[in-house]
Amino acid sequence: MNACSDYFQSRRRFLKQFSGVAALLGMPVQRLLAEIGSTHAPKAESVILFWMGGGMSHLDTWDPKPGRPVGGELAPIKTSADGIQISEIFPLLAKQMHHCAIVRSIAGTNGDHGRATYELQTSYPQNPAIVHPGVGSIIVNQSKPISDLPSYISIGGMAPRAGYLGQRCEAYFVGQPGERDPYLAFPDGISKVRGEKRLDLLAKMNARHQQSVGAPALREAAVALDEAVSLMHSPALAAFDLDKEDPKTIERYGATEFGRAALLSRKLVEKGVRFVQVNRGGFDMHDGIFQAMRTQGGVMDPALASLIGDLAASGRLEKTLVLMLSEFGRTPNINNGAGRDHHARCFSCLFAGGGVKGGQVIGASDADGMEPKERPVAVADLHASICYALGVDYAKGMTTPLGRPMKLVKEGAQPVTELFS
Repeated sequence: MNACSDYFQSRRRFLKQFSGVAALLGMPVQRLLAEIGSTHAPKAESVILFWMGGGMSHLDTWDPKPGRPVGGELAPIKTSADGIQISEIFPLLAKQMHHCAIVRSIAGTNGDHGRATYELQTSYPQNPAIVHPGVGSIIVNQSKPISDLPSYISIGGMAPRAGYLGQRCEAYFVGQPGERDPYLAFPDGISKVRGEKRLDLLAKMNARHQQSVGAPALREAAVALDEAVSLMHSPALAAFDLDKEDPKTIERYGATEFGRAALLSRKLVEKGVRFVQVNRGGFDMHDGIFQAMRTQGGVMDPALASLIGDLAASGRLEKTLVLMLSEFGRTPNINNGAGRDHHARCFSCLFAGGGVKGGQVIGASDADGMEPKERPVAVADLHASICYALGVDYAKGMTTPLGRPMKLVKEGAQPVTELFS
């Protein structure tokens, strides 16, 4: 009898023996098996999330259906990635598709704007008993700061709250990209010396009041004040200034708010910001969708193409995960107003950089873009993928200030590992 015959175990026996070990490690068996033999080395250090509020049509962007009645007026165009077509509204981005990957089989669950936005940005369904942190807050909570700038910055709109992760994981809000923040400078007529004395006095008063009252809200306010003062004094604050940028660069990205936001996002990740969210709305197109998408494309296309091209040219793309996402897609059927309505059952998103293998499509929708046909991807899987790209443990358990156990990403989520090279 072969002395080593016991070495060759069946899968069933392996699972039975390892299930106890996995339980002791606090890791589900399926996840343990996924980790065994994994050679993934996280490459991303930062994330730029383009949030397209309103429900951006997948059929008129990343998943065109030429020749089908649902295809609409926008024609597909070839890209720099063999066999991949995208909408005609992205002619410049099409030349960068060898850096990009498309997921065409997101299986959403919510067709309501508010609930879908919450789920797409937190991985959890809304629950009145708790505020789940957005993915940006999760990333900064699990990553060391590498800059004097805030680790999490939201441009042109508010980001999800940090929830139980606290004030240090909240996003710093930038309204107009390139605009001077009035809260990070002393008011006119207040000298630097006088202003510093006022800040010192305020800090002493807050510390005394916090000791006597001890309310969590006061501690959060103190954290916010300390961070604002630190940023006010930092040379890194110059990263927000776009006035000194080459006018040709501004023109290339587009002399629009979105173009300037994309340029600012590049400057911020180059300065060590961990997570930048750029917000753009206007995609709730129940009427006149085709001309509206042409207008949107005219703004988005140069900004996205320039961002990805510049990051690739500088070598920074490999360290920066770029993601464009919306709360759901839109109906394949075109309504009487030449628009499309809410459609959550199947939609798409775009990834680039951060270790993503470009020039590929993950999953597929059916002939009309109604349902996932191949490789359905759950919403929470997108969050797990972002964490995976940065080496963050997406299944990590946390305890809220009220003692409630939580997972950073909804339990059961799995990263879309095919995305990564």
